[in-house]
Order: sequence, then structure tokens, then C-alpha cells
Amino acid sequence: MPGKSFSGPLPAQTAQQAALADELRRDVVMLADTIGQRNIGAPDQYRRAADYIEGELTAAGHPVRRASYQVDGVRCDNLIAELPGQTRPEEIVILGAHYDSVQGTVGANDNASGVAGLLAIARQFKSKRPDRTLRFVAFANEEPPYFHTEQMGSLVYARACRQRGDNIVAMIALDGLGCYHDEPDTQQYPLPVSILYGSRGDFIGFVADLNSSNLLKRVIGTFRREAKFPSMGIGLPGNVQGAGWSDHWSFWQCGYPGVMVTDTLPFRYEHYHTTDDTSDKLDYDRMGRVVEGLEAVMLDLAAEATDGVDR
Repeated sequence: MPGKSFSGPLPAQTAQQAALADELRRDVVMLADTIGQRNIGAPDQYRRAADYIEGELTAAGHPVRRASYQVDGVRCDNLIAELPGQTRPEEIVILGAHYDSVQGTVGANDNASGVAGLLAIARQFKSKRPDRTLRFVAFANEEPPYFHTEQMGSLVYARACRQRGDNIVAMIALDGLGCYHDEPDTQQYPLPVSILYGSRGDFIGFVADLNSSNLLKRVIGTFRREAKFPSMGIGLPGNVQGAGWSDHWSFWQCGYPGVMVTDTLPFRYEHYHTTDDTSDKLDYDRMGRVVEGLEAVMLDLAAEATDGVDR
């Protein structure tokens, strides 16, 4: 991986990082505590979550289109906000996160945290003019029983993109951004990855398949250059346990490059897929530092233009 992961004590939190942490907390609390369970088993709350995300993206200056489909008699909405590119509009960069929670849970870290990160970055692009087209997409039905099935929202969407001939040059999936530990033996990677990396769960992870290795290197290189926060990156065969456990997998299936950004969820977060995955369990200070670094990543991928000049 390019660059070097940050190590040592984190710098003092800046005022901007503190404000971002508060913003992320507000969105997680709204989705997890106020709205609660978000899935086909709770259709009213599912719709309320979609309405909230649409409202926040619209308030950030990004009109939303709903790509809807039916599953078991319930309407499922993928929410798409597009910021057209100025000089290379045919090249598309996607930032995505699933907004459903597993049955019986409110899903604060899985995945209200990822949606909160998506919304925060979308707000930062309110007055930007990227060279490439940028899409913010909130996906339905990532969780079981729809995970890796025909009804998975991101797979429905990725296939529609491929059918249209969309030129997606990068897809970044945010899934679990809120859990960090400084103690050893708090990170349990599966084999063979456990041989290569340590056991301290204090970092943000970047995961890609081998076909997405160039995108992975660009993403983690930018993050390490811009963010003072520990990071790990790895490119793996897509069938390695955990490598495809989010919406980036759907884009791999359609021949698009994709990277998952994650705190590694089941390999670190003890409340994964339980009723204890609540908003009070998340570390919003460190989550804010990660999202601030991801804002820089998205600026780089979208190649923001100033007065029509590529950076």
C-alpha cells in the first residue's frame, strides 16, 4: 500500500472535527434511535429512513431520484443524488452506503454510521464543481436475507448501471465506521489476513478485490496523505471471507472497481448484528477524523475543478 499508516497518539481534535463528530452523532441517533429498525419487516420505519436520507441530501443541494423495486410486497428504494461532472461527466464516481438494518436491530454501526458518513460528505460537496460525475447512493436490502441475492439493493442498482452502459470508474462503500479500540487482541482477522496484520482494532480498513487494486492504492494513498489516523489496506481474491461483505461486492459482479471502507465490523465490533448495536456504542470523535479523511478521498476521486482547471 502507498504511504504509511499514521501511528502514535492522535492529534488534539480540531474545532472542525468536533463539529463533524456532532453532525455524525445527530444522523446516527436519528436513524438508529428515533427511527429504529429499518427493513422490510418494519416497512413504515424503512420508508421513514428513506424519507430522512432524501431530505438531508436535498437540503445539501443534491436532488434525489428513487430507483424503486418490490420485494415481498414492500417497496424498496435505492436513493440516488447526482452531482454532474464539469469536464468529464461520463466518468462516474459512486459513494454508497446501505441504510437497512438487520432484522430486530436498530443498526447504529451497521449501518447508520456509514449513512451518516455519506450524508456528511455530501454536505461538503454542496458548492463543489467536480470534474467527474459524483453520485451519492443509499442502498436498500444489504442485510440478510437479501445479502448477495437478486433482491440486494446495490446489486439491483449496479446491474441497472451496467445495462445503461454507465462508466463507473470508482465505487466506495461505507459500512461500519464507528468502532475503535487501542488495546491489543481487539481485532480478529480471518486467515490468511491475520498472519499479516496485528490485533489492535484502532484503524480504519480499506478492502478491495484484485481487480480493484489500482483504485485501492489511490484511495488509501490519499487518505494517508490527508488524514492523521491509522489505516490498513488490502487487496484480496473476492472469495476470501469478509472481502465482499458489503455493497462494493455488487459492483464487482458487474465489472466495476469497488472498495469497502470499514472498521471491519464482525472482526472487531462485539455488538455486530445484535440488539446492542445502539448509538451510544460508537466513537464519534474517531469517526469524524475518518470521515474528514474520506472527504479528501472523494475530492481526489472526483478531481474537483477550480475555474475549470483540473487539480
